[in-house]
Amino acid sequence: MISRMRGAIREVGEHSLLLEVAGISYEILIPPSVLRAIQERAESAGDLELVTFHYQQLDVGRGIPVLVGFLNEIEREFFERFISVAGIGPKAALRALTQPIPIIAQAIDEGDLGLLRSLPGIGEQRAREIVAKLQGKVGKFGLIQTRGEAHAPPEPSTSALEDEALAVLLQLEYKKAEAKQMVRAALERNPKVKTAEDLLNEVYRQQRLVGEPA
Repeated sequence: MISRMRGAIREVGEHSLLLEVAGISYEILIPPSVLRAIQERAESAGDLELVTFHYQQLDVGRGIPVLVGFLNEIEREFFERFISVAGIGPKAALRALTQPIPIIAQAIDEGDLGLLRSLPGIGEQRAREIVAKLQGKVGKFGLIQTRGEAHAPPEPSTSALEDEALAVLLQLEYKKAEAKQMVRAALERNPKVKTAEDLLNEVYRQQRLVGEPA
């Protein structure tokens, strides 16, 4: 199972790129929204590191190994949740993820069927199935941001729960001080959260409330 690759970009296509690793070029399929982010970084970056989702595409009489690439583990996790919806396989998800992942996560959380229907290959019924399966479970993916600021590893915090949530926010490129404040505010708002996932969902809801007009 190939889970992470680092190499030089040799070619960028409409839906994929070639990544050269130790003299071997691998074709890696990339969701459109992630590919745009890679293209924006390509000019300033040397080697590119991708987190990959590896699966076998079944063809007549054979299985073809396929790699799907992401910039971090959180994006890959969203992809895995998205394909957990009945009727959405990896190929359909690749085609559908034309909007940034946090926008899609927000639409799922808010039950925005209009935005979900606008995704290629997602009709009315499939949009409803996505909301039914994932609503209330994708808050942390709405926290993904695209700025390329550097971040430092987390300092010890008051609990393992906070440490885990903080580590995810740092991976999503929030500044350390900002991330710690977000986590603490979320805990003050809902001190009964039991898991890091619930805590991140609380952070997401908190950020949505802050962003709403008064």
